[in-house]
Amino acid sequence: MSSKSFLDHGAARRRRRLTVEVKQSLRELRNQLSLLNHRVGARIELKDIDIDCLDLISQHGPLSPTALARRAGLHPATVTGILDRLQRGGWVKRERDPEAADRRAVTIRILRDRNAEMFRLYSGMNTSMDEICADYTEAELELIAGFLRRTAGAGRDATDELAGD
Repeated sequence: MSSKSFLDHGAARRRRRLTVEVKQSLRELRNQLSLLNHRVGARIELKDIDIDCLDLISQHGPLSPTALARRAGLHPATVTGILDRLQRGGWVKRERDPEAADRRAVTIRILRDRNAEMFRLYSGMNTSMDEICADYTEAELELIAGFLRRTAGAGRDATDELAGD
């Protein structure tokens, strides 16, 4: 084996090792965020799926229950139960949509007052993230943000593919 091919082989092994390390780190991150969400949910008496739906409404809302079910990948009847819990807890409000052809149509809106409690529970993680990001240059943050966007997109694509089965 020539010295150039030996170096190429070594570089390929290092790249594979680093790729595996990235994937393992993403798995660990997913586990830690899941545990964090579970602890937050226990404090505010919400199930993990309730928090997920609340986050979807916060990011993409206001939403109809059907749109929420689609985004969450849940059956509409399941979403009805989740929305009942969120409304009882003062997290969301169902409003009639006066613009809809079907007068029974509702839109789900976040009630901002209650969300301050949740933001407080996530403040430790948010502060840590700010401290971590402060150690990176703007160019490095752009690279990391791009990687995470592409990774989230890959997750969406894989989810959509499984939903088509």
